[in-house]
Amino acid sequence: MKASVYVVSDGDLRRKGNTLGFKHTSGRFIYVPIETVKDVFVFGETTITKKLIAFLAKKGVPVHFFTDRDLYLGTFYPVESILSGKTTLKQAEHYLDYEKRLALARKFVIGATLNILVVLKYYLRQGKDVHNTINYIDRLFPRISSTASVEELLALEGNIRDAYYNSFDYIIQNPDFRFEYRSKHPPRNELNALISFGNALLYCAILTEIYFTHLDPRIGYLHSTNERKFTLNLDVAEIFKPILVDRVIFSLINKGMLKKNQFGKEGPGVYLNDEGRRVFLDEWDKRLKEVVLNPNSGEASTYRMILRKELYKIERHILDEAEYEPYVSRW
Repeated sequence: MKASVYVVSDGDLRRKGNTLGFKHTSGRFIYVPIETVKDVFVFGETTITKKLIAFLAKKGVPVHFFTDRDLYLGTFYPVESILSGKTTLKQAEHYLDYEKRLALARKFVIGATLNILVVLKYYLRQGKDVHNTINYIDRLFPRISSTASVEELLALEGNIRDAYYNSFDYIIQNPDFRFEYRSKHPPRNELNALISFGNALLYCAILTEIYFTHLDPRIGYLHSTNERKFTLNLDVAEIFKPILVDRVIFSLINKGMLKKNQFGKEGPGVYLNDEGRRVFLDEWDKRLKEVVLNPNSGEASTYRMILRKELYKIERHILDEAEYEPYVSRW
């Protein structure tokens, strides 16, 4: 099974035969068969040659680049090999037809909200004081289906997400990891740094999976298709943030796997240091490989495969083959 490769240390990425090689600054070499590589995440100061880029493009391996402060820089996205003209036209049609766009955008917010409630109800059963948050979101939920515009939908989704984020302190109950308020550019505390980093990893994981479908990542529905290169991955990520990113964060903190000394600070910004980043990436990779049962079919799938299947469902929707229903966890 193919897996992500995470390059955290400084060094050189190179091709050697049919393998992806990494030479650490210490002189140590690591080689991975290219057929086992799904995508590459680069965090360290890494040299990449044109020869390697050509090799990765031929093998269809995206490369996601981050700064050493966990800021997403961009993605090397190989030339799409399986794009379908029919699918692209239908995808654009569903964006240009405002009612079709709004209907699909609502589905993303419905899926996100239902998964938020799944997480909150789990912690309610664990004795966490999130009852008022659940009631508030339950009251907002019916309004999603009656929103008259994408802008109204985004505002409603923002209210739901804000209420959810404000419950994090009740779930975590750790003075070293306080939410306070959502800050992004840059994150102003440790918990916000984890949210931003985890969200960026999810955006990239979905972007990789889009590459293996007929969908065009540039055409989104909840997030407007504009100057941003990719938007569809942002749409789909809304559904999975609560059950992938947030669960990883809660697990790492509540199990004591992350400590305050595994973060650094630069100006007003807070970021994971090398040790903290490795801890997060290890747990993140385990979560994507975790096998769960589909709540509808009973089929066993990894979360990574569930991301791919979600994209297939969207593709069938825009081709008018089956109504799209978002994935909802049964955690």
